[in-house]
Amino acid sequence: MHFGRHISGQFNAELESIRTHVLTMGGLVEQQLSFALQALHTDDIDLAKKVVHDDHKVNAMEVSIDEACTRIIAKRQPTAKDLRLVMAIIKTITDLERIGDVAARIARVAIETPSTNEQSFHVSLEPLCRQAISMLHQVLDAFARMDVDAAAEAYKLDDKLDAEYEAVIRQLMTYMMENPKNIPSVLQVMWSARAIERVGDRCQNICEYIIYFVKGKDVRHLGEQSIDDLLNS
Repeated sequence: MHFGRHISGQFNAELESIRTHVLTMGGLVEQQLSFALQALHTDDIDLAKKVVHDDHKVNAMEVSIDEACTRIIAKRQPTAKDLRLVMAIIKTITDLERIGDVAARIARVAIETPSTNEQSFHVSLEPLCRQAISMLHQVLDAFARMDVDAAAEAYKLDDKLDAEYEAVIRQLMTYMMENPKNIPSVLQVMWSARAIERVGDRCQNICEYIIYFVKGKDVRHLGEQSIDDLLNS
């Protein structure tokens, strides 16, 4: 996507390089979340350990991109839309890093509760995690194209994620009532479910940053209807 003409061709190159690195970071985070789910579902301890180990790569990308954005602000003093892009990137990588943390924590649950007795609880997370991964994928696609309409559609997916989360919690509560000895294990899975549900909130944040960049309007806390009204105005 072309972000406007600049006197300095190097400035254009720097912006494009940063945007590319954000998408690379997003791809890694999506992979981490997918691997964490796979490890939890299949009781693959080695894969879970890999997810935990690779979390440092996500963290390193966040630091690197943040430093690049800081250099651009200091050296180029971007104005208007270019500054909005840099600010949107800084905020986006923070949310991506936190989604990466969720993947690592889910992987740790797979490591800490690996017995077959726990797998029935773990399996209950699969639909929720699949929805979270799908939402993240759509959000990253919207970011790649800076497409506000795609961002608005992805934003709405959080409703489905919330509904699935509530269904998972009801199921896990039933497990605990039927057999109280399962409470410690189920609580671990409930915590993981909450962390996955928060991925949807992080994705919504990124959608808001896309809209902020394109429209120049901060839509945080406005809600779906207000966002739709803005985009249709």
